[in-house]
Amino acid sequence: MSIRTRLLGFAFAASDLLVELAPGGKIVFATGSGPSKDIPAETLVGLSIFDGVGKASAKAVEAVLNKLTPGTRSPPVELLFAAGDNHVRRASVRMFLMPDLAPNISSAVTWEGPAYLLHDPQSRPALTPAAFLDRARDILSAPGVSRDLAVSFVDIQGLQAIGALGEAGERLNTRVQGALQAASVDGNSTGQLGPEKFAMLRDRSIDVDLAGEVRELGLSEGQNLDVRSVDVGIDVGGDALNTLRALRFAVEGCLKEGGLDRPELTFTAALARTLKNASAFRSMVRDRGFELHYQPIVDLKTGAVHHFEALARFQGTDDTADTIHMAEELALIDSFDVAVVEKALSRLRQPGAGLLKFAVNVSGASLADDRYAQSVLRMTAVRPVERRRLIIEVTESAALADVDAANRRLGALRAAGIKVCIDDFGSGSASYDYLRRLSVDAVKIDGKFIEGVETDPRARTMLEHLVELCRSLKVESIAEMVETQATADILRDLGVDYGQGWLFGKAEIEPRTRLHSTEPARQTGAVWG
Repeated sequence: MSIRTRLLGFAFAASDLLVELAPGGKIVFATGSGPSKDIPAETLVGLSIFDGVGKASAKAVEAVLNKLTPGTRSPPVELLFAAGDNHVRRASVRMFLMPDLAPNISSAVTWEGPAYLLHDPQSRPALTPAAFLDRARDILSAPGVSRDLAVSFVDIQGLQAIGALGEAGERLNTRVQGALQAASVDGNSTGQLGPEKFAMLRDRSIDVDLAGEVRELGLSEGQNLDVRSVDVGIDVGGDALNTLRALRFAVEGCLKEGGLDRPELTFTAALARTLKNASAFRSMVRDRGFELHYQPIVDLKTGAVHHFEALARFQGTDDTADTIHMAEELALIDSFDVAVVEKALSRLRQPGAGLLKFAVNVSGASLADDRYAQSVLRMTAVRPVERRRLIIEVTESAALADVDAANRRLGALRAAGIKVCIDDFGSGSASYDYLRRLSVDAVKIDGKFIEGVETDPRARTMLEHLVELCRSLKVESIAEMVETQATADILRDLGVDYGQGWLFGKAEIEPRTRLHSTEPARQTGAVWG
């Protein structure tokens, strides 16, 4: 075996491509593995190294060549090497100036990952934050999802300023967004979190120099972009759906807090906080470590308490809505909703409860399968008379995925004697669809329709039409946020059946059947607690 063969073997053990450069960068010898199967090493001979790499890479090569002295080896230079058909390949290059070969320079090229598309003209622009999270949901909940995923945050300083460049600036912005989309896991999972800030879901097993690619795009349009890219790994583990929910909640937290100057730290902290809160919520549900407070709902014609809404209260936080939102996002709400019914029934069974009736909330997410309805029926099977003392209020905070299936489950509860109410009617876009497709006994009108009813004729007209709609469907109506006697009188005259609000009482640890007198409220318009 010749010494030349041995030396080549040693060289290829350390690199993929050997290139000899003449002064000025012309390639005079090349052997080994070319940048792609369509560009073998031999075809590089006669070309200039500066033509084979991007502008940013060319500057790096030029800087090394100008400093290289005989007998010295350069540090590794990270390049983007042209790989044909709008593809590039990331490479690490070391150069050595051997005195016997001077002025020619020996270069050893190591490929870092496969060639990838630099920019797909057909790729879509970056998604809105909400659309990005929805796309992440689709990816993480798909069968066979990769377990080596990361959220990449890309900060491109100077991108916003190029908007003033007219057509050239718009073209560069489009190219940058397209490049980020092309590098995402499915070519369409990059979201724009701010004018110069992006997040993307990507496969970490595919090595892509995002920062270098975006810099190259900027230089191709004559712009210097300061690009920083960081990856935050996400543990898909055995439950991709829970990971997705934690991801969604954490990204939303980053956006709310505006903490995107250090996105990798902000996101990691938000994700850790979310997982910690989720664990605490699971423990709280398991130990029944929450309270129910009871707010009276009053018959507006008689002034008597008709029933109470059982409202959850969590120790250490006053923001129940945020806690419920987290539970819905992290798929923890179904066990909590069952626990609320259990607590309410326990209170109904206490001595002296008489004929108290309680309304309990159920998230739309809990009606996605049969477990909630089956649990309620099972808990009341021994004492079926209790079913007539329960009202299930369906909230719209989490949309019903299958309204018809949910209606069948609610129908089973109604057939057993449990009443069903649509909560916060009018607060969301699905309210009228729910009323049309769900068989219910009552509708709770959202407080925004009640506000201003004393002074705003338009508000009164809208409310009047809502009440007439309920009456025509033979559905009882309940008004939220009744805070003055004048409002209660208007609601009664319009035909609203029941009222709930501070006029009659706040939610208390024990249900209060004897209300505060409302006479002072009639005289002063005060809000009563």
